[in-house]
Amino acid sequence: MTTATTRTRPRAATVALWVLQVLLAAVFVMAAIPKITGDPVAVAGFDLLGLGMPGMYVVGWLEIAGAVALLVPRLCGLAATCQIALMVGAVLVTAVLMPAMIAFPAITLVGVCVVAWFRRHDTAALFRTLRHTPGAAAR
Repeated sequence: MTTATTRTRPRAATVALWVLQVLLAAVFVMAAIPKITGDPVAVAGFDLLGLGMPGMYVVGWLEIAGAVALLVPRLCGLAATCQIALMVGAVLVTAVLMPAMIAFPAITLVGVCVVAWFRRHDTAALFRTLRHTPGAAAR
């Protein structure tokens, strides 16, 4: 006898998770705009960190990529997991340079952790699919 193990969550929880993902995507886009447009305040901040403009552009485009991927059902769990690393960095930098402003990156970090946790089975399924794709080992 075989049993199908499907994970279902209540509809309200699914809607709430998608609302959180959309809000996080908006936050990441809004945070990325000054970085990818070369806003002088963003440039000064990244110069202070020693990352300069190249580091600023990389972080900005990672934020944009993460925002887009948070809206793609197949990628949203992986995107949230990757954004955790970005937000840990943001929290640490903010704690050192502007401790009074730490609430916003900390709340965003909690948000991506929540999404990553609730999408962990989707992320595992994505990796299983990639592992079992013919020719994946050759790539």
